[in-house]
Amino acid sequence: MESFKYAGKTSAGVMKKGVIQAASKDEAMSLLRQQGIRSATVKPKPKDIEIKIPGFGGKVKDTEIVIFTRQFATMIDAGLPLVQCLGILSTQTENKTFAKTIATVKQDVEGGSTYADALRKHPNVFNDLYVNMVEAGEVGGILDTILNRLAGYIEKAVKLKKQVKGAMVYPSVVLSVAVIVVGVIMVYVIPVFQKMFAGFGSDLPAPTRLVIAMSIFVKANILYVIIGSMIFVALFSQAYKRSHRFKKGVHIFLLRVPLIGSLIRKVAVAKFTRTLGTLISSGVPILDGLEIVAKTANNKVVEEAVMKTRESIREGKTIAEPLSETNVFPPMVVQMISVGEQTGALDAMLSKIADFYDDEVDNAVGTLTSMLEPIMMVFLGGTVGFLVVAMYLPVFKMAEVVH
Repeated sequence: MESFKYAGKTSAGVMKKGVIQAASKDEAMSLLRQQGIRSATVKPKPKDIEIKIPGFGGKVKDTEIVIFTRQFATMIDAGLPLVQCLGILSTQTENKTFAKTIATVKQDVEGGSTYADALRKHPNVFNDLYVNMVEAGEVGGILDTILNRLAGYIEKAVKLKKQVKGAMVYPSVVLSVAVIVVGVIMVYVIPVFQKMFAGFGSDLPAPTRLVIAMSIFVKANILYVIIGSMIFVALFSQAYKRSHRFKKGVHIFLLRVPLIGSLIRKVAVAKFTRTLGTLISSGVPILDGLEIVAKTANNKVVEEAVMKTRESIREGKTIAEPLSETNVFPPMVVQMISVGEQTGALDAMLSKIADFYDDEVDNAVGTLTSMLEPIMMVFLGGTVGFLVVAMYLPVFKMAEVVH
């Protein structure tokens, strides 16, 4: 697949320029004619010089997948052929990595693969949930409906993720500011006072001696502290990624933390019900749906609970019964799922639970933020206040002696 620069006029006589992906120049001109661009001049596009920096760029964002899915659904609904839709979208996508992925998918579909099989080759862009829903849509002949449903699901999932991240921003910023402020005071301010109090010796108040000792330690070992912190973070990150037991331990701990644990549980319930409801309503078998939900849970405790539920269902049990035994999901959720199973409207019930818990997450985030604000301000003010008072205690002592 090559890139071609083109310039031509639309049927309305408007001049249009751009880049199009095609196997050959003839195919590029054919694609342009299908898009209504006439009298086009087509030339091979010079190769760009790309400088790849590890960790920067090249990632496909959820919002880009939503836009792609929505546009694709609209084109399919309008009756455009699958290959032509992919060709158009690959030229419109600004993200080069995503554009190449779409072009590759188009090439695979032209080679005889189903759309779902072509997507399955790119797990870093299209996850199991996306691929399985597309597959169900292809089999059922309702691909446009499934794609619109997928786009809606991803949008709500992104909103949920932003809510959780938003709750963590404030305390993270305040904590970072506190560390920087205390660090500056320890390294630059306290030594000035230390010189002033050099003649006091052991007569200095205990808080002052403690702060000066801390300042001496920090100033002498600040480089080692920074390097040690970086090594600790790196080791923690590696252990979290590679060790199943360590990751599960972290997740169990987080679920038990006051306020934060409640928020994580509500997010897990909202994600579980939204994902499973979307999959079931799209025609994905329940066992396959539960496996996908477990993989996308991002929480080992929830993942194990869902997989145990899946094994129980395989043995002939209902969903509600094994879910209640896991002690991960609240009784209300289990009861509503049970009612959904009995009435044959499980997908609708799961969507209602998801909507309810989306609101619960909103409230939990608001409560957490409102409680963290005064706690963090007291922490920051108390820390800086202690340092200031410790440094001024000798001054007050000197004033008493003068009087």
